[in-house]
Amino acid sequence: MEEVLRIGPLALPLAPLQLFAAWWLGDALAQRRAARSQQIWGWHGWLLLVCGLLAARAAFVLEFAPHYAQPAWAAFDIRDGGWTASVGTIAVLLYGATLWLRRHPLAPAAMVGIAGALALWLGAQGLRQAMAPGQAPLPTFSAVALDARTVQLDQLAQQQGQPLVINLWATWCPPCRREMPALLQAQREHPDVRFLWVNQGESPETVLQYAAQQRLPPAQVLLDERQELGRLLRSSALPTTVFVDAQGRQSALRVGELSTATLAQHLQPLLKPTGPDTDAPSAASPALQEPVAR
Repeated sequence: MEEVLRIGPLALPLAPLQLFAAWWLGDALAQRRAARSQQIWGWHGWLLLVCGLLAARAAFVLEFAPHYAQPAWAAFDIRDGGWTASVGTIAVLLYGATLWLRRHPLAPAAMVGIAGALALWLGAQGLRQAMAPGQAPLPTFSAVALDARTVQLDQLAQQQGQPLVINLWATWCPPCRREMPALLQAQREHPDVRFLWVNQGESPETVLQYAAQQRLPPAQVLLDERQELGRLLRSSALPTTVFVDAQGRQSALRVGELSTATLAQHLQPLLKPTGPDTDAPSAASPALQEPVAR
């Protein structure tokens, strides 16, 4: 299932759309229940939404606090999509429980609304996970890197035995440019993870010039002028980042801008030991430094 909703040339992330659809349903149910008791639901719907969002954001920022130290306002930049949904859900339930314990007249309406919103939200999340291509192998795809060698992506993931992060980007894409420093920093901090930047639809001259300015490793920047990889991954939105485990299987696909915090969140599952294979040669070994080429 795609992570975005396509409306003409627009690609809107599904997660926030599902969240607001769930809130809208819950608020409508609560208003209807309150009206049956001749009561006014008022601002409680908005307060529930704000309470849940603030708690979810605060929990995420606290978990990845070192990544939000500089600049200080980064914690308020919600474009990175950093939320802890479970904490937000608990906050909403506590709001409803407080009304119930205080025997507030709107407590039944609140519980009906919360139940309806959670049912839609959890159902949508379950459907997305069931239809997601997680743990699927990478599609067969080859491209030429800036060092003029051809890289076979699926073979690279399987043969190198190390986690892989594949970033689909373009120089004209502002979020792509904003997240580039975070990706470069993560590559320096995690030499056991290979990063690839697959440019979508631009000329070699344009990519070469930008890569030189950003000091991107030429062997890790691939040219995809026909945007074939985006079609294979069923994601035309930019930026798109694919996280692949050491066994060459897709762990996650993220559409939208990454911050250092949300990048660290997605890297965590890839960096966990997986058993006997953890004694395999390190990604820093010379034999693993160059991409598989043909």
